Amino acid sequence: MNTQSPIETLPSVCPLDCPDTCSLTVQVQNGTLIDVKGSQANPFTAGVICNKVARYYPDFVHGKARLTHPLKRVGARGSGTFERISWDEALDIVHAGFSRAIDTHGPEAVLPFNYAGPHGELAGGSMDRRFFYNMGATMLDRGPLCGAVRGGAYASLFGEAPGMPPEQVLHSDLVLVWGNNVTVSNLHLAPLLKKVRAQGGRLVVIDPKRIKIAEQCDMHVQIKPGTDVVLAMGLAAELERRDALDRDFIAGWVEGFDPYMTQAREYTVASVESLCGISSAQFHQLADWIAAARNMSCSSGNGIERGRSGGSGLRAAMALPALTGHHGRMGAGVIAKSGLAAPKRRDRLQGEQLMKPGTRVINIVDLGNVLQDETLDVPITAAMIYNHNPVATHPDQANLIKALMREDLFLAGCDVAMNDSMALCDVILPAASHFEHNDIFGAYGQNYLQRAEPVIPCVGESLPNTEIFRRLAARFGYTDPLFQASDTQLMDDAVDETHPQLNGQRPSEIPVDQAIGMNTLNGEPLVMCKTVMPATPSGKIELFCQDYQDRYGYGVPRYEPVARKHPFTLITPSSDKRTNATFGSHAASQGMEVVEMHPADAASRRLADGSKVVVWNGQAEVTLQLKITDATREGVLYSPKGTWRATSETGLTVNALIPADIRTDIEDGACYHETFVDVRPC
Repeated sequence: MNTQSPIETLPSVCPLDCPDTCSLTVQVQNGTLIDVKGSQANPFTAGVICNKVARYYPDFVHGKARLTHPLKRVGARGSGTFERISWDEALDIVHAGFSRAIDTHGPEAVLPFNYAGPHGELAGGSMDRRFFYNMGATMLDRGPLCGAVRGGAYASLFGEAPGMPPEQVLHSDLVLVWGNNVTVSNLHLAPLLKKVRAQGGRLVVIDPKRIKIAEQCDMHVQIKPGTDVVLAMGLAAELERRDALDRDFIAGWVEGFDPYMTQAREYTVASVESLCGISSAQFHQLADWIAAARNMSCSSGNGIERGRSGGSGLRAAMALPALTGHHGRMGAGVIAKSGLAAPKRRDRLQGEQLMKPGTRVINIVDLGNVLQDETLDVPITAAMIYNHNPVATHPDQANLIKALMREDLFLAGCDVAMNDSMALCDVILPAASHFEHNDIFGAYGQNYLQRAEPVIPCVGESLPNTEIFRRLAARFGYTDPLFQASDTQLMDDAVDETHPQLNGQRPSEIPVDQAIGMNTLNGEPLVMCKTVMPATPSGKIELFCQDYQDRYGYGVPRYEPVARKHPFTLITPSSDKRTNATFGSHAASQGMEVVEMHPADAASRRLADGSKVVVWNGQAEVTLQLKITDATREGVLYSPKGTWRATSETGLTVNALIPADIRTDIEDGACYHETFVDVRPC
């Protein structure tokens, strides 16, 4: 007779690509994850989690899409026809595929095709990096797909110094939320902003769409996409005209003021009105509020970085507190990168000393073309897709699919769920979810360090990423102890155990029901220009960046519009049903995705709400369901990112409409929001 075991309640951590990195409380019965809730272990996330994690994780772990056994392709590539095999056979297939590439062309013919996947330090990048570094494989510059532009913009001003933790916003009397869809992508900032307003502070939301947080603010600046730099530098020039810049702070803490302001003065009130599409009255009101603020803070999301002038927009937005003297005290500054306070040792964890001199590094955004480039000295003939669903996330989707469909390209895959990218692979290695292995987590949007242990056994024959790459290393004859390190050792490698806030305990011993707040070495709160110093060459906040001048010609920010052939700009924001492409197999993400359009645009094309439409440009056509709403600007369409191919009758998602050849002003990043399209009835 079958008996049900008691329900256990256990601690965990959310590993998804999100700045908040929530602490979790999960319920488990008979080795099955049955419920996911927030926990109080992390005082920042404080028991609250997003609906998608609460609702969709049990299905992700145990649903029909879960990969539970190694598989090999037995039909045509892309047919989705696989048969179950043993782990030994799967490892043999990977060894044979990689060895053919190495024997024919050398180790640079092998490519690890990975991105951010799980954000645990071990699952995200540890034993896998040691394996591919030692092999001498071609490596990827992953940041340009997402994050490098925002990270580079921040570092150009402050270096690798941690910024303001989000909780300090409670000390602000003016908050600028700039290109950050808080309630979808930064959930735990929302209640703090509500408290700021309850205390009499002001909230300004700068976003092309009337997002949910914009319905609860004091001013919504609905700018045209990609013009953030014009607004930010126009404000700097206007504040200078009013003698509202903090000259004493600038003299003591700011480098590059003169070249920066020379460029900023090019952006007049008239140009802000014209280019940003806002009124002069609203512009002046915003300038009034900034000039009167005692403690202004700014929170910028990743949305800004996805335009041609994205790096400039972020740099200019982050420069406003420096120009107005809003640093050096609680509640004044830039809410960003407080996770840098965690003493991570990724060089040690990933075995960077194993990387071969002269290793080839390719921009991840270029892979659609690189994989088809017959002129490469060393062609890529073998790749492993893991911690990534590139078919669902890369720009110019059709071209990338074409590249991955090459029959002469050996493709190994490793994932938790069968997805559009795994369906193209020759062999699939089933990965454990983070609920099934040890890991340690340092967030990028808050400053708490957390650890998690398995709450259920590995489902089926799945294995943690670390164990998969240990086995691959052994199969390739890599015998150095670095390739045999246990997960306990890897956790200790991941974090500097001498940091005083660890209180002498090893990282692998951090209690799983606690979160350690990382502050300065002597435990003081993180306050830029008081307890934290800018980690720049000058030791000051740098408004002119010599590195960006040398590499890109952008020593200071500036606006550079992109020519357009179609009338609508398509924006692909985060979804409230998926984190990037994760959970794309859940029933909530099945069926046609929506595209939002302003009523005037719909009327001009005689399109009805709820109707099926084709969104198209010179690259592709995608079928979507029309949602008519005045939350959008005229001329701007919105369709959430991360959908899977089955949602469109054409077999392509909105990513097929996004160009891969237009790049950001700095860091050569993907320009997801420089996508110009037209719409017709289906």
